[in-house]
Amino acid sequence: MTTYAVPTTATASYAGTDKHAGRVSWKRGLGTAVAAAVASTAVAAAFQAAGHALSVTDGAIPVAAFAQMVLVFSVVGILIARHTSRATFFRVTAVLTVLSCVPDIAYGASALDTVGLISTHLVAAAIVVPRLARR
Repeated sequence: MTTYAVPTTATASYAGTDKHAGRVSWKRGLGTAVAAAVASTAVAAAFQAAGHALSVTDGAIPVAAFAQMVLVFSVVGILIARHTSRATFFRVTAVLTVLSCVPDIAYGASALDTVGLISTHLVAAAIVVPRLARR
C-alpha cells in the first residue's frame, strides 16, 4: 500500500487575510486631516484678507484655531472610520457635519460670518469624508 502526502495550504489561506483590511490607515487619515486643515484655514485667511475676520458673538476667531479644530475632529473621523462600516461612517459624518454648522448659524455675528464659518466646515468635510470612506 502506497501513501501520498497531500500538501496543505493552511498557511496560504491565512496569508491573504488581514484583520485590518478595509480599515483607514492612520498615515492616510492624518495626511488627509492636514490637507483639510490647510484648506479650511485658507478659507478663513481669505475672509480675513478681504477685511472680514470670521467672528462669533465673543469676537474674531484666530485663523490658527481653524486648523486646530479640523485636526482634532479629523482624528475623531479616523476613529469612526476605523470602527464602523462604510455606510455607518457616511451617516454619522453627514449628521456631524450638519450639527457642526448649527453653532455657526446660532452664534454668527453677521450673515457673512455665518456663510464663512459654514464654508470652512463644508470644505473640511468635503476633503475628509470621501478620503476616509475609501477603504
